[in-house]
Amino acid sequence: MIILTTTISVLLYLLSAGLLLRRLTSGIQVDQRGKTLALIPGTLAVALHLMVMYHLIILPEGLNLSLFHVLSLTSWLIATLVMFTALRQPLENLGIVVLPIAALALLLQASNLTTAGQVSTDTLGVKIHILLSIFSFSLLSIAAIQAILLAIQTRHLRNRHPGGFIRALPPLETMEQLLFRMIGLGYILLSAALLTGVTFIQDIFAQQLVHKTVLASIAWVVFAILLWGRWHYGWRGRIAVRWTLSGFVVLMLAYFGSKLVLELILQG
Repeated sequence: MIILTTTISVLLYLLSAGLLLRRLTSGIQVDQRGKTLALIPGTLAVALHLMVMYHLIILPEGLNLSLFHVLSLTSWLIATLVMFTALRQPLENLGIVVLPIAALALLLQASNLTTAGQVSTDTLGVKIHILLSIFSFSLLSIAAIQAILLAIQTRHLRNRHPGGFIRALPPLETMEQLLFRMIGLGYILLSAALLTGVTFIQDIFAQQLVHKTVLASIAWVVFAILLWGRWHYGWRGRIAVRWTLSGFVVLMLAYFGSKLVLELILQG
């Protein structure tokens, strides 16, 4: 049953991404019906993805938070945020990147049923910390993809090549506003995640956690500087993209760096 559900979800993810890509490359800017039709398979895919994760992550003895399960959960949350936000905001083109990644993460999860990294989250505080961490990373991941699109759009406009799929993107000002809204909300969630970590985890600077704490704190500082620069100096364009991607890379190392080393490299 899990294999069948996984297969259908992967196919729906790819179908939705393909429809979004076709819509983007055709240069259609205002086509609500086409946008809705392209999002329907993706919405069904995230629902099936959730069913698979429920059976593989939530166990009687706790949560299975091994590398591929966390990747799947994070990619699902990112895809879900994009699907539902795109109904009101012009973010559907992010699905061209996000949905295939979610499909790949789901395949990796279904084919790697290791219990390494399994933890028991008995306390409410730890559960809140984990959820806030995943939500903040997911939202800042979307911001990183948005920053890449913004960089491509800026480059084309500066080189006076506004044709092709660039025409289907929202205006540059709208893209920047969406980027900083996502960064602002993601920063708030990241701040809450760090605060709950300090509050509810007994030894957050223990050997197995110190690198996560330090890197996540560095990422927090990077995004703080970016938001301050935006508010005080009006940072935009390349400088905003660079700071966004720098903060995201540090945060990604904090969340997945240790799991990659411990579960794949050392155990391999």
